[in-house]
Amino acid sequence: MIIATWNVNSVRARLDHVKSFLQLRAPDVLLLQELKGTEFPADDFRALGYESAAVTQKAYNGVAVLSRTPFATMQTALPGDDEDTHARFLEVMLDGLRVVNIYLPNGNPVGTEKFDYKLRWMDRLAVQMSAWKADGVPTVIAGDWNVIPEDIDCHKPASWAADALFQPESRSRYRALLDAGYIDAFRTLHPEEGGHFTYWDYFRKAFETNRGIRIDHFLLSPSLAPRLAACEIDKGPRTMEKPSDHTPVLLTLSDSGLGNSGI
Repeated sequence: MIIATWNVNSVRARLDHVKSFLQLRAPDVLLLQELKGTEFPADDFRALGYESAAVTQKAYNGVAVLSRTPFATMQTALPGDDEDTHARFLEVMLDGLRVVNIYLPNGNPVGTEKFDYKLRWMDRLAVQMSAWKADGVPTVIAGDWNVIPEDIDCHKPASWAADALFQPESRSRYRALLDAGYIDAFRTLHPEEGGHFTYWDYFRKAFETNRGIRIDHFLLSPSLAPRLAACEIDKGPRTMEKPSDHTPVLLTLSDSGLGNSGI
């Protein structure tokens, strides 16, 4: 089974890019973030064999799940704050697998309510992830985490020292999830390997010179970790005309225990 995640930085602007990716890589599931609009092109994806669910918001945020296999939508908002209306969370179940798509708050600038909101959101997520771990259902939490976990995950740490993505409070919360038993799929398979990034800004030829950061992650629950087969960053979409500033990450899980579909 292949699950991909991609912050598309506007699904309307990047619709052809997404369709090309689906046709070329054919993931079983695709998680999209930063949809940036209330209208979602479900019919375009259905024509390619993907059913979808989306949580949208005018002009900002937004997450969606596309799947070639039937799925059930479980939650469309992260529990813990009924006043939080941001479209950042979508939990689905398919073939006994829980798949969670997140678009974690950016948090900049540090020292403002936006950073406090980021940390509160991470604390709420940690509570939910603890409950998921306890129920034993194999779980994938993926998307744009807006966290640079370690120095190795950015081209030049000094350039990010003041950024919310790199603050000790953000990073320690991410590490606490790993300490609790979840695994970072990409880093598990590529330990101590630098130069692997998922985001490059649009300025100063950042992509061409590989001055990027790794902030798009797959975290797997302990019960799912044995099925981790591969995790790769696909730079191809970042080379296209008018690309997203992020590029897709693809997770491959072994088929063991995936119900009767055999995907």
